[in-house]
Amino acid sequence: MFGGDTTTRDSRPGLRRFLRTSLKNPVSIGAVLPSSRQLADSLVVGMGPGARVIELGAGTGVVTQAILDAGVAPRDLIAVERNEEFAEVLRERFPTVTVIRADALSLQHHLGDFAGPADFVVSGLPLMLFPPRRQVRLLSQAFRLLGPSGCFHQFTYGGRCPVGRAVLGSLGLEASFLRFMPFNLPPAFVYRLQRRGAASVS
Repeated sequence: MFGGDTTTRDSRPGLRRFLRTSLKNPVSIGAVLPSSRQLADSLVVGMGPGARVIELGAGTGVVTQAILDAGVAPRDLIAVERNEEFAEVLRERFPTVTVIRADALSLQHHLGDFAGPADFVVSGLPLMLFPPRRQVRLLSQAFRLLGPSGCFHQFTYGGRCPVGRAVLGSLGLEASFLRFMPFNLPPAFVYRLQRRGAASVS
């Protein structure tokens, strides 16, 4: 399921597909442009060699590349993307990364046989637009795949954590603010979710 090197291909065709898809169905994408590299670097804080990572809503691979550049081995990364065209771009750019075309809300179904706990889940999903019940469904599945100190990294264009206190409390989670990226378009905020009382990750 995992293995290989970090060979990548030109990202420009991915940008064209991103723009085409976002014009067709902007709500499903949740962004006007792919994440900036600065935002991608903020999402991979704490990652390095040996970390096991699941990326949700991988898009055309800006964050995927940042995860690999942080030292995560391709065999330790799973990229989940619902959009067929984006999944194709990911497979072309990252032929040695496991790319799963699936809805993240069915994460447990597709990754139920994931060997061993993950250390990080990185989300590019528009979680701010999810109603609370969908947030609970997504996060409960993600934290079943994360180890006891596992981290869920999420960016948002809003000025506060996209997961409210009621949802966090119901799942035994807490949120911490990581970074503000004023030069992303639009400006973005990065948050980390962890189990309440879990050891912090630098």
